[in-house]
Amino acid sequence: MPLDFNDPTTQLIIGAGLIVLLLLLLSLRAVSRLTKAAEPLSYQINALGQRVQALGEGQERLAGGLHHVSEAQAKQQTNMLQLMEKRLADVQLQMNENLQGSARRTAHSLGELQQRLTAIDKAQENITKLSGDVLSLQDILSNKQTDWELNEAARQLRTAVKKHIKDISEKYIIEGETADGALMFLPSEAVYAELHANFSELVREGFTARVWIVSPTTCMATLNTMRAILKDARMREQAGAIRRELGLLYQDVDRLGTRVENLDRHFAQAAKDITEIKISADKAGKRARRLDNFDFEEIKSDTPKMLDQN
Repeated sequence: MPLDFNDPTTQLIIGAGLIVLLLLLLSLRAVSRLTKAAEPLSYQINALGQRVQALGEGQERLAGGLHHVSEAQAKQQTNMLQLMEKRLADVQLQMNENLQGSARRTAHSLGELQQRLTAIDKAQENITKLSGDVLSLQDILSNKQTDWELNEAARQLRTAVKKHIKDISEKYIIEGETADGALMFLPSEAVYAELHANFSELVREGFTARVWIVSPTTCMATLNTMRAILKDARMREQAGAIRRELGLLYQDVDRLGTRVENLDRHFAQAAKDITEIKISADKAGKRARRLDNFDFEEIKSDTPKMLDQN
């Protein structure tokens, strides 16, 4: 069937075909342009991929280097820790030895101090007890209680003083180690006076046991007296040496007197010789002056006289 180009339908089909062909050509042209435009982008993508691969390789190398550095640093830290632990162990051992030595010395010193403090505490307890007894007696005497209470207080005082005298004599007077006597101190003048006034047997018992009871007033006087007695004893011990030195001193003084007398005689003889020398010098001077006043014959006539005088 021949085509009728004048037919509107045919014209529409032909126009549609031309339009489709035109669109196809335009599509092909657009695809070509897109292909040309995508080539640089593909090149950049390939370059970017290569760079990413290079960065990955560098990262792997960096990771390996960091691994080696970490291992070396860990090894160095381990060695340093071992060295520090060893030195700390040595220092700790030395400190433990020093502390143990110091602890032993301190314990020994504290033990000695404890013993001395125990002795002091015991003596203090005795003094406190005695002071309490003394104060109790003072209260009893000041309050003027009954005779029975006074007698009981006197008995307690007598018992306490005797006990203290005995304890002091047995504990603090040791033959060959301590002094021959000891002092028992009473902190009250009133009690001291009461003992001497109404308890003289206790004072005599103390004398027998070589324990002297003293008060605040008489304590220093007793100590000064004992000091003077000890000084006199030392003087008596040195009396022989003093006499011997005095004898030697007397001999030295005697020899000094003899030598002074000899020196005085020498001085007297020297003075006499000097006087005679002065006389001879005066005579020689006079004769020399006469040589100026007289002629030769007069001097010659006087020569025998001068010889006779000499």
